[in-house]
Amino acid sequence: MKFSTLRRHFRESFKSLGRNGWMTFASVSAVTVTLLLVGVFVAIMLNLNKIADDLEHDVEMKVYVELAADEASTKALEDQISETPGVAEVIYSTRDQELDQMIRDFGEDLKLYEQSNPLREAFYVKASDPQQTAKVARTIDEYPNTYEVVYGEGKVEKLFDFLNFGRNAGLVLILALLFTAMFLISNTIRITIVARKTEIGIMKLVGASNSFVRIPFVLEGIWMGILGSIIPILAVVFGYLKFYDYAEPRLRGEMIQILAPTPFLYVVIGILFFIGVFIGIWGSFMSVRKFLKV
Repeated sequence: MKFSTLRRHFRESFKSLGRNGWMTFASVSAVTVTLLLVGVFVAIMLNLNKIADDLEHDVEMKVYVELAADEASTKALEDQISETPGVAEVIYSTRDQELDQMIRDFGEDLKLYEQSNPLREAFYVKASDPQQTAKVARTIDEYPNTYEVVYGEGKVEKLFDFLNFGRNAGLVLILALLFTAMFLISNTIRITIVARKTEIGIMKLVGASNSFVRIPFVLEGIWMGILGSIIPILAVVFGYLKFYDYAEPRLRGEMIQILAPTPFLYVVIGILFFIGVFIGIWGSFMSVRKFLKV
């Protein structure tokens, strides 16, 4: 394609935006609102995914050792647990360490048990895939010298089910918003095409190719997508920076943490800009293809 032809396509696409001012404004506004919702949901979903990952990786099993097990048997059990498929980490805790932890958790009154410690030795075990915790726990429970495996049976499975549901529901909602934006741009381009069908018919009669007719409309859709992404990008960036400045000091040291602005916001900016351009291309291309039949 010649540079002069390409320049003409760019010029025509900008003129079309001006000629159809109110429709352009309506379409860009609709895309802005849609992408703003998408941006907010993307920010929420990415943070929920981080929180979910943190919660998943905090899930661990506690393997209690039989009181009758001697040092060699306990070491053999540790080796067996370490070699179990799906086990990522094993930490040994002596009876004294278990009692010290209980004193820290429940108070100094438990110090009276220091002379006759009734607790068992234990292993703290993490699975490489947290969602396989229950399966790994059942395997370890069959080993010799294992007294009991505790991992929050029932509650852990419900937690994973809830986290998976939240992820899937968020993805479906974001996809629904994207299809809404593409539909709006498609309708706007369709109205533009109907208004210019006489001009397009003349262009075809004088020998204009399909691409020559189609490209200005595709470019027009791209500009709408880009213009519609500017306000959502700015709103999400400044909004998240304010939210992070407020929330981060209050969550410092807690189990739940949110994503730091860098590189998180660069990812969100890239996603919103790409979505804006993509829905602009898709919406305009489908309208041209369906209604021009060129």
